[in-house]
Amino acid sequence: MATSMTTTDFLSHKKLALVRLSAQTPVLGDMTKELGPKGYEVSVVYLKAGESDPTISSVKDRVEGAIIAVPKSECAAAVSEALEAGIPRLWLQSGCDSKEAIALCEKAGVPVVHGACVLMYAQPVQSIHRFHRAIWKLCGLLQD
Repeated sequence: MATSMTTTDFLSHKKLALVRLSAQTPVLGDMTKELGPKGYEVSVVYLKAGESDPTISSVKDRVEGAIIAVPKSECAAAVSEALEAGIPRLWLQSGCDSKEAIALCEKAGVPVVHGACVLMYAQPVQSIHRFHRAIWKLCGLLQD
């Protein structure tokens, strides 16, 4: 069974890996630009790394957790790699989390947050994420 972990617990750790699919995969927005000014040290790594691209295992001793932001079809593979590297806690970004990935965390006993966007919780919440957070709070969907 996965250890219960709140969003606050996860975000109390400031050295994080951000797992992307590949360096060539286009992304909407730059999470590192938003998390950096909030006091987070974010190492971007790639599930499908090129020869010189950083991987999860290359940062395993420098991070306290990982944010998985890959397509849902690749989430379980990213979680498996993070678990194999010994990453102690995971955040499966909203929209990429899969039942299989969550089950892997549960089986390994690794704390996991899923079904939520990290930018709606990392304080101070700004821009469109603040608006989105207010709607979720109004609807009773905001996690601890």
